[in-house]
Amino acid sequence: MKRQHQELASGRWFELSLVGQLGNIGSEVERAIRWRAKGNADYAERAFERALELLDLSIADSKNRTRLRELTRLREGLVDYFCFDNIYGSSDESWRKYFRSFAYAVAIHRGV
Repeated sequence: MKRQHQELASGRWFELSLVGQLGNIGSEVERAIRWRAKGNADYAERAFERALELLDLSIADSKNRTRLRELTRLREGLVDYFCFDNIYGSSDESWRKYFRSFAYAVAIHRGV
C-alpha cells in the first residue's frame, strides 16, 4: 500500500503530541463515516486507510509506548467497525464522541 501521508511519515508526525495525532486520526475517521453515509464506499475506504496509516504511525512513535494498549485496541475497534462484523457494537456516534475531545483539545491549543 502506498503511503498517503509521505511528509508525516518522514518524521513530522512524530513531532505532534499524542492528542494532536489522535485529532488528525479522528478527522480521517470522520471523513470515512461521512463518505460511507453518502454511499461512496471508495472514498470511505480511502479515508479509513489514511486513518489506519496515521494510527500505525502513532503506534510506531516511541513517545507513545506507554499508550500502546489503548492505541492497538483503538485500531482493533476501528477495523472491526469498518471492515468486519462490528462485534464491539460501535456506531458512528460512538467514534465521533471518542475523537471529539481530541479535536477540541487541538482547537484550543491552536487558539481556534
